[in-house]
Amino acid sequence: MDMKKVREIAKERGVKIPFGAKKVDAIRMIQRAEGNFDCFGRAHDGYCDQEGCLWRDDCLTVTQPL
Repeated sequence: MDMKKVREIAKERGVKIPFGAKKVDAIRMIQRAEGNFDCFGRAHDGYCDQEGCLWRDDCLTVTQPL
């Protein structure tokens, strides 16, 4: 998902993303605003049990091993 789409989702949810924010940070801001864990990009060993998460596919591609 590109940053433009992330900003659209943020706007729909009333989340203000600062200019220059990184995609990871923007998505985590949205997650927190929704009352969810801000876990984007933090899947351990590529494992995530959140099958219904909007961000899951992108998350698993940016997750760094510990």
